[in-house]
Amino acid sequence: MSAAIKNATQNTITATIGADMTAVDTVIRRKLHSEVSLVNQIAEYIISAGGKRIRPALVLLIAKAHAYDGTAHHELAAVVEFIHTATLLHDDVVDESSMRRGRQTANALFGNAASVLVGDFLHSRSFQMMVALDNMRVMQILSDATNVIAEGEVLQLLNMHDPDLSEDSYLEVIRCKTAKLFEAAAELGALIAGASEHDIAAAGEYGRSLGTAFQLIDDVLDYAGDAAEIGKNVGDDLREGKATLPLIYLLENGTEQERALVRACIEQGDEQQFDAVLAAITSSGALAYTRDKANVAAKRAADAIEDLPDSAYKQSLLQLCAFAVDRKH
Repeated sequence: MSAAIKNATQNTITATIGADMTAVDTVIRRKLHSEVSLVNQIAEYIISAGGKRIRPALVLLIAKAHAYDGTAHHELAAVVEFIHTATLLHDDVVDESSMRRGRQTANALFGNAASVLVGDFLHSRSFQMMVALDNMRVMQILSDATNVIAEGEVLQLLNMHDPDLSEDSYLEVIRCKTAKLFEAAAELGALIAGASEHDIAAAGEYGRSLGTAFQLIDDVLDYAGDAAEIGKNVGDDLREGKATLPLIYLLENGTEQERALVRACIEQGDEQQFDAVLAAITSSGALAYTRDKANVAAKRAADAIEDLPDSAYKQSLLQLCAFAVDRKH
C-alpha cells in the first residue's frame, strides 16, 4: 500500500484494504509483462515509483463498502491504475516535466518517444483487461472516461498561456482531466458490487468531487508546497503558462500591478517571477480561496456517501476526503 495513503489514513485503510492492495499489485506486475524489454523497463520504472494509488483504492473501498466479496475489483483497480499511469507518461511529455514522485520522469530518462509509446501500451493493455471481464457496462464507463480525459488534455493545451481563462472554464478542465478517472473508479466499485443505479451515481459524485478537491490542492501546492515533499518542482504550472485557480483569482482580485505581472507570466511561461507571483497570490488570499473551494468539493464528496451503511470502508472513504485537503504532498 502506498506510503501517502498510509500516512493519511493509517489506522483504517491499512486494516481494511491492505490485502486487497497487495492483490492489485500482483495483478499489475503480471499484466505489465511484455516480450519487448523496453516496455517492461519503462512500465516498471513508473509503476515502482509508487504514488498515492488513490484511484485503485477507490475501486476497492467503494466495492467493499457495498459488501462485495469477489475478486474482479482487483482487476478493475489495476485497469484504473494503468490508465492513470498512461496519462502520466503522456502528460510529462506534453508538459516537458523532468521530475515526478521525487524521481526523474520517464521522458527525461528514456526519451519522449519511448514514453509516449509505452503509455500507449498501458492504455491498450488496460482495454485487453476490460474485455476479459466481459462486462459491457465496465467498458462503457472506462471508454467514456478515457475519451473525456483526452478531451481534458486538449482543453488544457488550448488554455495554455491564456490569462483570460475563467474560473468555470478551468473547473471544466479539472472535471475532464482529473476528476473523471476518480469518478469512473468509484462507479466501477459500486457497479461490480451490484449496487443500484442510484448508488452508482452517488459513488460517481463522490469520486468526481474528491478528484476536484485533489486537483485544487495540487494547484495550491504548486505554489506553497515543498519540492522534496510533493515530489516535483514547484512553479511548474507557471513555467508551463497554466492559469490555475490561484492565478485566476489573483487576476480578478489583485492590484493593477499584480494583474499585469501575472498576465505577463502566463503569456510568456515566465517562472523567473515565481517569488513575486507567490507573494501576490499569498497576500491576495488566492491560496486560501482555492483551499476553500477544495473544502467545498471534499464536503460534497462526503455528503454523496452519507447513505452508505457504517463500516470501516466508509470511514476510510471519509478520511480520504480529509486527506485530499489537508495533505502536504
